[in-house]
Amino acid sequence: MHISLAIHNLAYELERELNYRNIAFKKHDRLYFFDADYRPLFAQVTWLHCKTLPIISIKDGIKQLRALGKNWALFSINCHRRSQLIQDGLAKIKKDRIAFLAHPPKRPMGAKHPMGGWTLYDKNTIICSQETTSRYPLGICEFIENKTIPPSRAYLKLWEFFTLHHRPPTPGMRAIDMGASPGGWSWVLSALELKVTAVDKAPLDKKIAKLPNITFLKESAFALSPDTLPAIDWFFSDIICYPTRLLNLIQTWKHKGNIKNFMCTIKFQGEADFTAIDQFLAIPNSKIVHLFHNKHELTWWISED
Repeated sequence: MHISLAIHNLAYELERELNYRNIAFKKHDRLYFFDADYRPLFAQVTWLHCKTLPIISIKDGIKQLRALGKNWALFSINCHRRSQLIQDGLAKIKKDRIAFLAHPPKRPMGAKHPMGGWTLYDKNTIICSQETTSRYPLGICEFIENKTIPPSRAYLKLWEFFTLHHRPPTPGMRAIDMGASPGGWSWVLSALELKVTAVDKAPLDKKIAKLPNITFLKESAFALSPDTLPAIDWFFSDIICYPTRLLNLIQTWKHKGNIKNFMCTIKFQGEADFTAIDQFLAIPNSKIVHLFHNKHELTWWISED
């Protein structure tokens, strides 16, 4: 059995996703229980291969969880006081904000699975997993933010991507930032010493526009041709558009521009389009996640690395 924790305010999308995949589930608060070997995109974290532990007391619950591992994150759905007393008897987990490009925490739950998850299903039943999809408690990944330079908080998506999912591009590489305004992504890419072409019909924030390694093109991303620019190593997009339109744009730049590295936000206007999501996944070597800093959107990428 797997259990997924729904993203706050996006539980309906998790339900739609499971229904779309024909996966039967049971819901308890924001926890979704199902038997299929599947990791939903619209989950804050998924607990894999869950175990059921019958317990006779709070002390027994603590003892059994400790025997399985050290670091446990609780999501309480029932018997909240009893749940918290068990959690209080387990190792304390630091929830400090992390720095950009910091190494993920290495906790002694196990070399491969350093963070477990658990819930008290009823007074005498713990359901837990030693193997979860995040090294952070309940998938919560918060950064020490820069509140002076970035013109919006959208930059946190790139910070999370490069910290948790993919190492940064090599300095000196050429990147295009589609839908760049007001410039948060361009700022991150500039700080990584990339040569950035920022494309948008709206201007960049003045602090971003004056950075020496950013070239701004006041142009629609959909009107720009790959033939008009030098060779691009990385294609980034945070454009607000329908998924199918983004997919067409990616295909154009992938083939005409011969670009091999992409990282894009798939945004939804209305309900998530799972047919379009499958079209993105059909591109060889594609990966899709819902970043902690994504909203009603997903992050898709492919790369040579």
